[in-house]
Amino acid sequence: MAVNNELIKDDLYEAVNGEWLKTAKIPDDKPATGGFNDLVNEIDKQLMDDFDAYATGKEKSDDSRFNEMIKLYRLAKKFDWRKKVGPQPLKRMLASVENLNSYEDYQSQWKNWILAGMPSPISFDIDADMKNATVYALFASSPSLILPDKSYYEAEKKAQHDQLLQLWSSMVEALMDKLGYSKEEAKKIIDDAIKFDALLAPNVKSAEEAADYSKMYNPQTVAELASATDQLDIAAIIKQLVGEEPEKVIVTEPEYFKALNKILQDNFELFKNWALIRVIRENASYLDDEMREINGRYGRALSGSKKPVSQRKFAFYLARDMFSQVAGDYYGKKYFGPQAKADVHHMVEQMIKVYKGRLTNNQWLSKDTRDKAILKLDKLGIQVGYPDKIPALYDQFKVDEEESLIANLNQLTVTANKELFSRWNKPVDRMRWEMSAATVNAYYHPFKNIIVFPAAILQAPFYSLKQSSSQNYGGIGAVIAHEISHAFDNNGSLFDEFGNLNNWWTDEDSAHFKQLAQKMIEEFDGIPFAGQKVNGKLTVSENIADAGGLSCALEAAKNEADFNAQEFFINWATIWRMKATEQYMQLLLSIDVHAPQKLRANIQAENLDDFYRAFDIKPGDEMYRAPEDRVHIW
Repeated sequence: MAVNNELIKDDLYEAVNGEWLKTAKIPDDKPATGGFNDLVNEIDKQLMDDFDAYATGKEKSDDSRFNEMIKLYRLAKKFDWRKKVGPQPLKRMLASVENLNSYEDYQSQWKNWILAGMPSPISFDIDADMKNATVYALFASSPSLILPDKSYYEAEKKAQHDQLLQLWSSMVEALMDKLGYSKEEAKKIIDDAIKFDALLAPNVKSAEEAADYSKMYNPQTVAELASATDQLDIAAIIKQLVGEEPEKVIVTEPEYFKALNKILQDNFELFKNWALIRVIRENASYLDDEMREINGRYGRALSGSKKPVSQRKFAFYLARDMFSQVAGDYYGKKYFGPQAKADVHHMVEQMIKVYKGRLTNNQWLSKDTRDKAILKLDKLGIQVGYPDKIPALYDQFKVDEEESLIANLNQLTVTANKELFSRWNKPVDRMRWEMSAATVNAYYHPFKNIIVFPAAILQAPFYSLKQSSSQNYGGIGAVIAHEISHAFDNNGSLFDEFGNLNNWWTDEDSAHFKQLAQKMIEEFDGIPFAGQKVNGKLTVSENIADAGGLSCALEAAKNEADFNAQEFFINWATIWRMKATEQYMQLLLSIDVHAPQKLRANIQAENLDDFYRAFDIKPGDEMYRAPEDRVHIW
């Protein structure tokens, strides 16, 4: 794609991606297209063709876990059969909600509901204990809201709130009509669900609040947590889920639990109808195609996608997501292989070396904090391509093609959740992957102090043997260093080398870091985008990681004999190209911890002196930022 070299001085992103943006088409079943999205489409197509070959018997596998996944794929594709069967499988589930007459009734079913992934006023999870990351702890938080984020319930978004709730209501009404509810019944149930949702909304965290990890850690004894409400027996459900009474439960949203009794008291009917609609919404797509189309309307309105995904793609996503590590293992071994795994592993080690050098020479950290930061880097776990082993959980996953899709998914969910809760108080498996190798993404896990780079992202434009080293460093190099930087962003920096929430900073260093983080907040905050404004607080951790990632990748690129600064920055802008619907961009501004892609490309380049030298950028050019306004942290 041709780069408009003249335009770089005013808009790097536009100069690199302008031609592409003119011709790029957003697929009807997606809200966006671009660097990441195009790779996803390619991989989806590749894997769907493979799944079809196995589903029709053209190919054979001797991996029993893989074969169970293919069974689920085959079953999910039987739309005509499901249409014949009709709504009975879902009606059976709904009967278990309709038969509830009190919280006591619900209590007797509560454990089974949680294991089956059915609605609960408390969301329980198992993850590494934030203060002792070697063992798994129990977490408790709030359920999700109907609208994407708490901010949609505030006065300034009233018009959007009303419009979206109206959309949601008419979709649920259409689903309930198909399930045989009268108009009057449906209206009453929908009104109740909205009332219950409105009781939750003021008491849960917004995306901005949830982005601050340090505020997640609020340990309580079971007795303290149980005192949050007398409507349900929280102590009993905890014991049923993990087998005994834990010393503590990590409460991520204490304000919600303070309000829980008030939310539940005298509101059983509202809760029941809220639960009923959630069960409909979570399962309707597994009936016939008409139900699937109706059930996706609200989501498509939020994202701006024009059409639901095809039947084939729906079946594929369902099987792939349920058997995520099995699908990832297959993809990684077939399309990535050990050679590329070793090559990228080496690249990660190189980036860590560069990072270590930068920390060693850092001017604003004291020696004590600097030594701790280097120790954290030395202990950083690296996972590349695909995991060495698949969790034993998948050996327990069985699919019965004679049963309905809903019954199978219910059974698989129960199996997965039993295994999840069985991990409580056991040692943390640091090498367990939380993302499939077939995912175009990467992550840093602060509680484990590991970085993970799935096979799927390790291809052009991020990485290719056909690209120059500068292009690769501007692509995957910056992504690798971005993930390393997360160990030292405003969240990651709160955790030590073992992944424990533990302050290893001197007070002076911490205060200085907070000042720099504030500069990063101000650099992005309030920038107009897609008819709204960027929230600098929501996006600060990702912006810090982008800044650290790009500057470290640049330093690594400079060590190569064929270094070319222009190629480096051009590929950096290439990987962020995205064309998206207005609705999707607005949704991301509300809930996504990442800044808009165009701003990620441009602002981080503006922070680096080498960018100015590479393209001869002078005061008066749009891309010029005065040296004192350039934010450097790592």
